[in-house]
Amino acid sequence: MRRDFLAGVVALWAACGAVLGAEQAIAQQLGAQQTGGQQGGAQQDAAFSALARVEIADSGLSEGWRGAAQLRLALSQGVPWRVFTLDAPRRVVLDFREVDWGALTAADLGAAEGISAVRFGTYRPGWSRMVLDLEAAMTVEAAEMAIDEGRGTAVLSLTLAPGNAADFAAAAGAPYDPRWDLPAPAVAAPEEKTDWAATVVVIDPGHGGIDPGAERGTVQEKDLMLSFARELRDVLRRTGGFEVVLTRDADVFVSLEGRVAIAHQHQADVFISLHADSVSQGNAKGATFYTLSEEASDAASALLAERHDRADIISGVDLSGADDEVTDVLLDLARMETEPRTFKLAQSLVGGLKDSTVRLNSKPLREGAFSVLKAADVPSVLVELGFMSSKQDLANLKDPGWRAAMAAGLRDGLVAWVAEDKATRALVRQ
Repeated sequence: MRRDFLAGVVALWAACGAVLGAEQAIAQQLGAQQTGGQQGGAQQDAAFSALARVEIADSGLSEGWRGAAQLRLALSQGVPWRVFTLDAPRRVVLDFREVDWGALTAADLGAAEGISAVRFGTYRPGWSRMVLDLEAAMTVEAAEMAIDEGRGTAVLSLTLAPGNAADFAAAAGAPYDPRWDLPAPAVAAPEEKTDWAATVVVIDPGHGGIDPGAERGTVQEKDLMLSFARELRDVLRRTGGFEVVLTRDADVFVSLEGRVAIAHQHQADVFISLHADSVSQGNAKGATFYTLSEEASDAASALLAERHDRADIISGVDLSGADDEVTDVLLDLARMETEPRTFKLAQSLVGGLKDSTVRLNSKPLREGAFSVLKAADVPSVLVELGFMSSKQDLANLKDPGWRAAMAAGLRDGLVAWVAEDKATRALVRQ
């Protein structure tokens, strides 16, 4: 199909009616396909009675003529959707509003030439995403969603044909559409805090939604971290003196930029990112605390930072943009104050755990270029609670008693740091 096929938008609405009481009836529109590289039904959603469920038996990947790859996704009902491509690495992204993936696995879909992997899950509340990793450049040759007018079921058909790298790169890019994407956050003047105000702690459960993080059998890092984040939040709230915000309180994807933005939005005093990675080399175990540094303290820290940042590739977020010179200077000035406070925070958290029953890594304080720690004005620490590649650490992460001890140790470290930080900053102001 010619490249001008990728110039517009494929709009498709599901015919779906629902009766709410005797007074209300909702009619859904059924749009027609329009050609385009950034295609999809992007009209404002009216009301759907339930999520569209994937019919696993009727869904799958297959190979077409002359190296083409085809995706068939059978759904219980039609939903607004769109498809676009992203480069470096090459992938095709399908967004839906909204799909219940149920028990579907990548293995259920099978394989097709040119597609190296398939991922899917929740992107943000109300939105679902499927990502097809490509082995080489491919073009969207055809994309449509057919609705069975009698039953209301739908079938999404996507055909990818071999293409060339230059054309793929030129057409790639995540589209912005206010009907699909969140608006830019409003900028509000920060309120000056008083010494007696509650300490705002932003807790960041790593990964989420379409990004599972590390996996060990059926156990996923994103689930463990969300559970622990909620427990730590409750411990801090019961302690008093803390206002706690989670970057996510559900199984949804939040970009690295979005996590830092949440810290700024809530004028955070502390940002703590929670993780439990899996490493293939060495025998890493025990809790480890990372602070920001462009030069990693060791090879393992550099590798973990690279893996964490690659999580945003799933959603097409580009973290490569450089700040201008003026911004760099301002950020450096902010970090001159924040960096020593951050290091003391990490030390205090380690001290809190030393007084508990939680085992620390043999080198608990490390540094790395983690993008999620780059809020220049907020002391930020990334905590590896343990490593899922360690049987003992994994058992600990699943043990409520161990998690309670870990949460108590982090609380004690935070309480000690807040007291010291307030006293030290008061001296600086004088």
